[in-house]
Amino acid sequence: MPLTSDEDIVNLLKSARTIAMIGASDRPDRPSYGVMRALQGHGYRVLPVNPNITGEHLNGEFVWRDLSQIGVPIDIVDIFRRSDAAGEAVDQAILAGAKAVWLQLGVIDDEAAKRAEAASLQVVMDHCIKIEMHRLAIPPIENKAD
Repeated sequence: MPLTSDEDIVNLLKSARTIAMIGASDRPDRPSYGVMRALQGHGYRVLPVNPNITGEHLNGEFVWRDLSQIGVPIDIVDIFRRSDAAGEAVDQAILAGAKAVWLQLGVIDDEAAKRAEAASLQVVMDHCIKIEMHRLAIPPIENKAD
């Protein structure tokens, strides 16, 4: 069952340092672009994943083709994909050893959520990480990720 309580979401956001963002965009008019900047401004290290712009830099971070390339521990995989493509992203998160998957507002895949939970990942679904961070008054990270 996806995390729904404020306490669970607060604990997840307070414990996270590194967030991989599948579907990160280099277009400032896209929601993922603004969310990435907000998360970075709050102290999270956000690693963008987008096969269409692999090798470029986005907001100071190298853009990866997929999660398997990253090579550092990932706390949360933030998924900016359509619901019908979210399952593949969740499967990548499981294989990468992420601690949690966060399916953005409007992204719903119950079967993928069950697979993630069966692999011991925490799941947040149909919520915006930026909105929740502000709504729950998550303090900025003092010790930024390397």
